[in-house]
Amino acid sequence: MQLFDPQAPSALIPVLNLQESEVERQMTICNACRYCEGFCAVFPAMTRRLEFNQADIHYLANLCHNCGACLSACQYAAPHEFAINVPKAMAKVRLDTYAEYAWPKALGTLYQRNGLTLALASGAGLAFFLCLTLMVMGNLFTAMPGGNFYGIFPHNTLALMFGAVFGFAVLALGIGVRRFWRNVSPAQSTLPLKASAALEATANVAQLKYLDGGHGEGCTNADDKFTLWRRRFHHFTFYGFMLCFAATGTATLYHYLLDWSAPYPIFSLPVMLGVVGGIGLLVGPAGLLWMNLRRNPDQGDEKQKPMDRGFIALLMLVSGSGLALLAFRESSALGLLLAIHLGLVMAFFLTMPYSKFAHGIFRSAALLKYSIEKRQPNPINAGSD
Repeated sequence: MQLFDPQAPSALIPVLNLQESEVERQMTICNACRYCEGFCAVFPAMTRRLEFNQADIHYLANLCHNCGACLSACQYAAPHEFAINVPKAMAKVRLDTYAEYAWPKALGTLYQRNGLTLALASGAGLAFFLCLTLMVMGNLFTAMPGGNFYGIFPHNTLALMFGAVFGFAVLALGIGVRRFWRNVSPAQSTLPLKASAALEATANVAQLKYLDGGHGEGCTNADDKFTLWRRRFHHFTFYGFMLCFAATGTATLYHYLLDWSAPYPIFSLPVMLGVVGGIGLLVGPAGLLWMNLRRNPDQGDEKQKPMDRGFIALLMLVSGSGLALLAFRESSALGLLLAIHLGLVMAFFLTMPYSKFAHGIFRSAALLKYSIEKRQPNPINAGSD
C-alpha cells in the first residue's frame, strides 16, 4: 500500500514501507562500496543515483534476477552488523510490486497470499465444470474420428471462451506494466525509444543474460556453489512457452487463412511445435521446482514460494495434460482429457496477470528502462560539472 507524508509539499511524496526502506538502506551502503558493480545491471543502475525513492526501489527490485552473486561476494553480509542481503531485500519488494501494480488490484493481493492454493483450485474447478458439462452432453467418454475435438467443443465456442479469457489477461498485464513504467520512468516515457536500446533489452531477455551471475558461472544454490542450471531451466520454460504459443498461432493461421481445420497430423507444424514446447514446459518447470525446494532460504523470500510453486504446478499440469491429450486423442478418453486440459489452460490464463508470470513482464520493462537509461548522460557526473 502506498502511504503519503502529510508534512511533504502537497502530500505527494510517498513514504517507504519497511521492505522499501530496507532496500534503500542496503543500496546506500552498496553505493559507497561498489565492489559488485560488474555483477549485473542493478549495480550500474544504482551508481546513477545518490538517493533512492520509491520508484527507484521498484525499478531496481525488478531489475534484480536474484542470482546471489552479490550476496556470496559481499563483505558486509551477515554476520556483519550491516547484514547486507540484496537478493532477499529485492525479492520482498518485488512481491509487493506484483500486487501494487496489479489490475484489478484486489486480485493481485488475493493471489499473492494464496498462490499455490488458488492456482490448483482454479484449475481443478474449471476442469471439473467442463467435465460435468460434457457428462450432461454425453460426450465425456466419446471417441471422435481422427481425434476431432471440435466434435466435442465447437471451434467458435472455444475461440470465444479462450479469446475472452486471454484478452482479459493481456489487458490486465498491459495495464499493470503501464502503471509500473509510468511510475519508474516518468522521464524516459517521453523520450524516443532508440532501436539499439530495444534490441539490447530484447537480447538480454532472450538470453536471460543476468542469470549468469555476472561472471558466467550462474546462480548460487543451497550449498552456495554457482550453477548454470537455473538459467537453463528458465530457458526450457521460456522457450517451451513460446513454442506452444507459436503452435497455437500457427494453427490459427491454418484455420482462418488456409481453411485447414484441426486436428492436424502428428508431423504437421502446429503439432510438432506443440510437442517440443510441451516437453520444454515439463523439463523447465520440473527443474525449477527442484531448485526451488533446494534454494538457500537466505537468498530469496519465503513468502514467494506459494506463488512460485503455484505457477510451476500449473505450467506442468497444462503441459502434461496437453501431451496426454495428443497421445490419446483417438481414444474414448478424448472428452475427459480435453476437459481437463482446457480447464487448466483457462485457469492459467485467468491467473497469469497475478502469478509469477508477471515477473517476466515487469523484469523485461526494467531491462528496457536500463538500456534506455544507460544511453543518457549520467546525472551524477552532470551534477558535478
